[in-house]
Amino acid sequence: QVQLAESGGGTVQDGGSLRLSCTAPGPIYRRYWCMAWFRQRPGKEREGVAAINALGGSPYYADSVKGRFRVSQNNAGNTTYLQMNGLKSDDTAVYTCAADAARSCSSDWAAHVFGDWGQGTQVTVSS
Repeated sequence: QVQLAESGGGTVQDGGSLRLSCTAPGPIYRRYWCMAWFRQRPGKEREGVAAINALGGSPYYADSVKGRFRVSQNNAGNTTYLQMNGLKSDDTAVYTCAADAARSCSSDWAAHVFGDWGQGTQVTVSS
C-alpha cells in the first residue's frame, strides 16, 4: 500500500477556483489505471466526485459537479488533478484521492476497491 499525497486545498470565496493534486510520493513510482476523487461534506456520507482511467475514455463525474469540475491525469499515470471552478458553499468538504494500480474503473467507479488512498485535504468555500 502507498499513501498518496494531496495538495492544493484551502479557502476560497463563492465562485472561486482551486486545483487539487494527488500523487504517490517519491521515490515510489506507480502507474495507476484509475485515479479518483471523493469528498465528505459536513454531516454527510462520503461521495464520489470524479474518476479517470489512464487507458482513455470520458472521465466520470458526479451530477453535482458536472460542468464545474474537471479531472485529469498525467501521461506517466502517477498523478491526478482536480480542477474545481465555480465553487459554492456545498462544495466545502474534505477531498480525498484514491487510485488503483491494477485495474481500471467502470461506470460503477464509486464502489471500486482502490488500493491506495490519501489522507484528505480540506476545501472551504466561504461567502
